[in-house]
Amino acid sequence: MADKTTNPAPGKAVPNKKSQLREYTESIIWALVLALIIRTGVVQAFKIPSGSMENTLLVGDHLLVNKFVYGIKLPFIDTRILKVRDPQRGDIMVFEYPMNRSQDFIKRVVGVPGDEISGRNKEVYVNGVLYQNPHEVHKDWRVEPSGNSPRDTFGPVKVPENSYFMMGDNRDNSYDSRFWGFVKTSDIKGKAFIKYWSWDNESWSVRWDRLGRWIE
Repeated sequence: MADKTTNPAPGKAVPNKKSQLREYTESIIWALVLALIIRTGVVQAFKIPSGSMENTLLVGDHLLVNKFVYGIKLPFIDTRILKVRDPQRGDIMVFEYPMNRSQDFIKRVVGVPGDEISGRNKEVYVNGVLYQNPHEVHKDWRVEPSGNSPRDTFGPVKVPENSYFMMGDNRDNSYDSRFWGFVKTSDIKGKAFIKYWSWDNESWSVRWDRLGRWIE
């Protein structure tokens, strides 16, 4: 019986299985590297677990954080490159909780380096001027004495260099710089800029009106 194995025509290239495997492997590696670069230096997704930023951000909101605007943080060293600008008063930032850097917190910038911050009877003053944040809410009419808690009356404190004073918009229910101090530049992860998903766990429904909304 004749052997049916045929030889390739003269001049025709023979597929190299080893080369194809190498190409697939390299493609996967580059895809992983690109994903790591995007997650590390460009954008990252976060979920809101608590009500400290109500009503700006609700429990169950999913948002994207711009990690590029404040500069890309290089791994293992305290250095940022390609910075667009420094954090500004009013920005909503995600950062590593200074008391436990394995946790991420999200608050609004109230004080930048050099600012003097104080609170009197639920009102916040920046450099002696009343800080008016249209997004802040108060859900507890009681005023806590300064001796009991820094929630409603505190300071004045001066924000150190390379540090920021952070507060939640839900002023009466936010564990923030009033209690644990300042956030260092090295702990900043990025600026929250858009809500891409929102789930209400109580009613077991999607908050359609919040999807795709810019964060202010």
